[in-house]
Amino acid sequence: MSNNKNKKTKVVRINLSWLYILLIGGMLFLLFRDGNSANPQKIEWAQVKDLVAGGDVQEISFIRNDYKGTITLKPDCLEKHAGDFGGKVPSRSPHYYFLVSTHFDAENEFAQLNAQLPADQQVKVAIVHESKIWGNVLEWIFPILMLVLLYVWMFRGMRQMTGQGGGSNGGGMNPFNVGKAQGKLTDKNKVNVTFKDVAGLYGAKEEVEEIVDFLKNPKKYTALGAKIPKGALLVGPPGTGKTLLAKAVAGEANVPFFSISGSDFVEMFVGVGASRVRDLFAQAKEKAPCIVFIDEIDAVGRARGKNAGFSSNDERENTLNQLLTEMDGFGTNSGVIVLAATNRADILDKALMRAGRFDRQIHVDLPELKEREEIFQVHIRNLKITGDFDVSYMAKHTAGFSGADIANVCNEAALTAARKNKDQIELQDFLDAVDRIVGGIEKRGYILSDTEKRTIAHHEAGHAVVSWLLPHANQLFKVTLIPRGNALGAAWYLPDEHKIETKSQMTDQMCSLIGGRVAEEIINGEPSTGAQNDLERLTKTAYAMVADYGMSEKFGNFSFYDSTGSRGYDFTKPYSEKTAELLDAEVSKLVKSIHDDTYKLLKEHEEQFRAVAEKLLKDEVIFAEDVEAILGPKVKA
Repeated sequence: MSNNKNKKTKVVRINLSWLYILLIGGMLFLLFRDGNSANPQKIEWAQVKDLVAGGDVQEISFIRNDYKGTITLKPDCLEKHAGDFGGKVPSRSPHYYFLVSTHFDAENEFAQLNAQLPADQQVKVAIVHESKIWGNVLEWIFPILMLVLLYVWMFRGMRQMTGQGGGSNGGGMNPFNVGKAQGKLTDKNKVNVTFKDVAGLYGAKEEVEEIVDFLKNPKKYTALGAKIPKGALLVGPPGTGKTLLAKAVAGEANVPFFSISGSDFVEMFVGVGASRVRDLFAQAKEKAPCIVFIDEIDAVGRARGKNAGFSSNDERENTLNQLLTEMDGFGTNSGVIVLAATNRADILDKALMRAGRFDRQIHVDLPELKEREEIFQVHIRNLKITGDFDVSYMAKHTAGFSGADIANVCNEAALTAARKNKDQIELQDFLDAVDRIVGGIEKRGYILSDTEKRTIAHHEAGHAVVSWLLPHANQLFKVTLIPRGNALGAAWYLPDEHKIETKSQMTDQMCSLIGGRVAEEIINGEPSTGAQNDLERLTKTAYAMVADYGMSEKFGNFSFYDSTGSRGYDFTKPYSEKTAELLDAEVSKLVKSIHDDTYKLLKEHEEQFRAVAEKLLKDEVIFAEDVEAILGPKVKA
């Protein structure tokens, strides 16, 4: 008996919505089905007389209470009347039908028709009175039954919304589920991500470790009168590990984890977003202590009155108002900590950012050198790599890469090695993966004329030589003539990771950018369209130096950069037309100075510059060692 008690009874749940659909479909079939599969043609009473007189009619059936009659032709007369049926001989009877008025005397009229015919050719006539009991019943009962079924269906939806009578999820056919939160709940025993799985992110991990301690030991803080923080906002570029960090918090704290995207609150129906916010926090309170993670919160938390449509979106703003109320309103959310992630903190509503809602902002920045090494160590754990693989070298080679980018590099390296039928992944496979991710796939079959190829070679050589000769320019890694993506050639660098940049560093970088254009002028006597991307970056940097960083003596120490995003979609400039003219003049002067200095530098080393270009034309890919053999050691600052 004890074994029987331990056995769990399996309950088979039936979705009654499908039963309702089948019932309604069956009623519609019974009500509207045509009992006779024939397709009779309508004729008038005068035509009926002609058919009978012609001896073509075999039988007439007349329904007295419908004042409708049907006619069946003789089999040998069907071809004669095929034109009435689209040129085809009808296969089923009746073939015609006719309608008469209420004054029609059936017995007298049919008797007169048969009186005109010989006795052996008279038409068989059947006069009936058809009963319509079921038709009348359905005609009255069907609308009432439909209303009852609709009421029951809606009532079940309301019960499921309020959590009565069988859970809160409801069936997929429930129209009221549109107001329920779309978040995914992960039980505390199923969150298998911990801080060991999160490499790097030193400062961010320290801050979120405090949140874990709040959830594990709340009395430690409340005993001193402290309040547990209600929320933390993870801010950083895409791919830096914000979502992974939130999962790790839930895994370390061993609490349930609700995850939802900001766009899941947005719906075309009025009031749905606010309803989903209420439902999410209601579920979270039941599972407290727990963590609610809202990814891409800027989808719903954008500053009110600053929508991309240039007009107020009441539905989105109502959703935001409800979120503000739930996070810090009259109600209490004891044990519920809200984590949110965004890479656009500048456009979030200030009411959302205040203390008491998101008490702290945790910046999750791009990983530095040591952090990238740790991230590589995490992602190569399951890869078959050679024993001489240098993780630190790859970390230096991937400056500016996010954690997601590094994961992609590792995966792409494995795919590259597999394509080459290797047993292990080598360092070159990782370098090829970086090249493919940054520049695109190689286009070795790209057809270029000799003139174009020489122009590209000197263009890339110009970049390489200028960056090699200037002390503050980035360290050159390699130069290639092999087209990748939209680029016909490329110079790859290993940039120094500066937190701030001086004016000298920025001007040296600008000289390196314009080096390709200047090289074309020296070799061909005229520029080409190949420097478009270089000039675009050069122009942006020049305007930033003058208008944002105050690096122009004549323009002054002004900055018109809007770091808060408070100007929004304001099309007016924050300075006068006279100031704009001065700004343009200073930028033009700066770009011309950069161009002239670069031209002078390449002219002074023209022989070496041409030697680098010829080496590149010969080998297609040259490295820093090849440039050093021609120009000597790189000039250091």
